[in-house]
Amino acid sequence: MKQRLKTLLCCLLISQLFLITVYAKPDWPSDTDIQAEAGIVIDADSGAVIFGKNMHGQYPPASITKILTALVVLEHAKPDDMVTFSKDSVFNVEAGSGNKLNVTDGDKLSVEDCLYSLILHSCNQAANALAEHVAGSREDFVKMMNEKLEEIGCVESHFDNPSGLNGDTQYVSAYDMALIAKAAYGNKKLVEISSALSHKIPPTTNNPEGLTIYNEHRLVKTKDTASEFYFPSAVAGKTGYLIKAGNTLVTYAEQDGRRLISVVLKGSPRQYFIDGKNLLQFGYDRFQNFKIEENETSYTKGEEAVKVGDKSFQPSDLELQTNQFITLPKDAKFSDADKALVTDLPKDSPKGAVALIQYTYNDRKVGQAYLISKTGTTDPSQPTDEGTKEPASTEGSKELPASGVKMSGGKGIGLLAAGLLGILAVVGAGAGFVIYKRKKEFRESELRREERRRRLRADGDTEAFERMLKERRNTKGKK
Repeated sequence: MKQRLKTLLCCLLISQLFLITVYAKPDWPSDTDIQAEAGIVIDADSGAVIFGKNMHGQYPPASITKILTALVVLEHAKPDDMVTFSKDSVFNVEAGSGNKLNVTDGDKLSVEDCLYSLILHSCNQAANALAEHVAGSREDFVKMMNEKLEEIGCVESHFDNPSGLNGDTQYVSAYDMALIAKAAYGNKKLVEISSALSHKIPPTTNNPEGLTIYNEHRLVKTKDTASEFYFPSAVAGKTGYLIKAGNTLVTYAEQDGRRLISVVLKGSPRQYFIDGKNLLQFGYDRFQNFKIEENETSYTKGEEAVKVGDKSFQPSDLELQTNQFITLPKDAKFSDADKALVTDLPKDSPKGAVALIQYTYNDRKVGQAYLISKTGTTDPSQPTDEGTKEPASTEGSKELPASGVKMSGGKGIGLLAAGLLGILAVVGAGAGFVIYKRKKEFRESELRREERRRRLRADGDTEAFERMLKERRNTKGKK
């Protein structure tokens, strides 16, 4: 008996020597917070949400609205275009909102000067004048703003005016504001304007000597290392304030090749700058980026065919979309991220895309990249050379006249019948297009709702979305 126990003990001791330590990937860091009611920090390259607090809640944006205004203006006007301030643009503003540029109707400034005043000086009159210059009226410009929201992928926000002053249905979520900022700071001209510490405005009626305006964003302009607002990585951004909105803030930062964006909503004086700074610092201290093309080898290396949906590709025929990243905790490895191939691609996919590789980490979306066919075709079994296609058979047919209707026996009856058929075809096609358009709009609406559900599900807040939908349906029913 004793001998058996000794043998068993020896076996146990030996087995311990061969135990393999199971590697557990690090948890997603969450040891930070802000005093503001809502906020977020995202990686501008991967799109990953690093930290969020009430990030899907809807709040008045105040003057951070002007970031979207500037983006729309830069997409539709040239910097050296001249803007004329109308009486309505100068005086049709909320009482007590001021006139920081001291402009009057008839003054003229370039689009670029107006944008500097809009972003650095938060001039509401500049917002109005730019809107009228681009769209003809503020109302039409606001339509452009909300159309841009849809294009960016925002489903939790709506704007009533270009300045950010109070509006009955003017609200934004921290998540959507981060998406807006991501799109805006992809525009080099907007980064240049938003990062300036000062700008000289040319002479106007009430400023015959001109006027120098200064950046109001403390994280961007503070160079004193002893200051609580010192954050050398802060490049650009925008402040905002209304009684209803509290202090709002957007900050864009660059450090060690990484670009981060923080958003603060419903903050308090001074503290909202600290909140924005802390979010950015957390993002830089606790996370890292991996370049997908330098780390992903599953689809573009080796000899084994790659199965994408119902098609097969040779790895040598595939390449990855360049300059795409995933964001992971500092202690994680690229291989810790999970991935999935999506073959139902959006309409704006790059040419030759055969799939979208989506990366997740503990069910969080952390980045993506397209898998692209080098031949430029999504189906390797189909030829790409137009010259290989056989022409349609023309046997037994006569040459078509300019009308495109085939003649038969020289009789006009055939021509008349063909003409009537053509008219019916046009009418039918028109009706079909209307039906197609309505179906398409319905599908797109459903997709946006499903995306909203997906985001809230990840936050455990699906009930909030369903409640919001019900409230909107009730509101529409009353109207």
